Amino acid sequence: MAHSTRPVVHYMATRPDGTVPPTCPDYARYAIARGETVPTVNLADHVGQTVDHPSPGQKWYDDRPFSYFHMYTRPGEVLERIEEGWPIRLFVVEPLGETGNWGGRYYPYWRMSQQIRVVEETEAWRAFGHRGAQVLNTIAQLPDLARQWADQWAADPDGTRRRYNAWDGRLDDTRAVSDWAHFKAQYSRRAAGLKTAYTLAGAAAEKAATGAGADTDAVASISLRARCLVAGQLLHDRIRQGEYEKSIRALLLGTQLETPAPVPA
Repeated sequence: MAHSTRPVVHYMATRPDGTVPPTCPDYARYAIARGETVPTVNLADHVGQTVDHPSPGQKWYDDRPFSYFHMYTRPGEVLERIEEGWPIRLFVVEPLGETGNWGGRYYPYWRMSQQIRVVEETEAWRAFGHRGAQVLNTIAQLPDLARQWADQWAADPDGTRRRYNAWDGRLDDTRAVSDWAHFKAQYSRRAAGLKTAYTLAGAAAEKAATGAGADTDAVASISLRARCLVAGQLLHDRIRQGEYEKSIRALLLGTQLETPAPVPA
């Protein structure tokens, strides 16, 4: 019996206005500093249309700021070459004509072409991978969560610090972030999504905790908790085999940091 093959979908992320960012941000910065205009294409203006690259470069090298259309078959990596990281818009495109991939076997999810068809705009959360909706929902909740965590520090500084120190030590012992989250994200092609999630989560938590009056140590711990929480959400499906993996996931989700319920008298 023949097995059906899932069709390959190609994604491109754009700036919020729909324009394609440069394929080489470093070249773009130099060009702008020299007063040059960096060409781009607005995908939002060409949905359903075929688009030729306005000034294609050498195949397939970054020999100018915008050398080719650069697309991804794994959406969790599509944020890796975006200047600001977030917010973005996400488009499904189809490469036309000759295609290339200068990343070779190390970047099999890259595809370059000098002509595309803009199929449709799709949900931006997909840029984090298939659990992107959960990640963005968690990030949206972080200001409130961070203020709650800051209140816990203010109510019981010594007890809260002990809990966080024990949790932080366990993170180090198990390498829950540096190994588990890092490599699981790489293997599942969500490394760029995880990096952006870390940035967004840390910034949101730090701003809210600082605004709530938390001291420097508390802010740092709350920011770390926020980053771990989004990692646990993003990679929930990848850290679930067996009791030890589940314990790593619980660490990332900060389960042991929840304030224990009072013991009835």
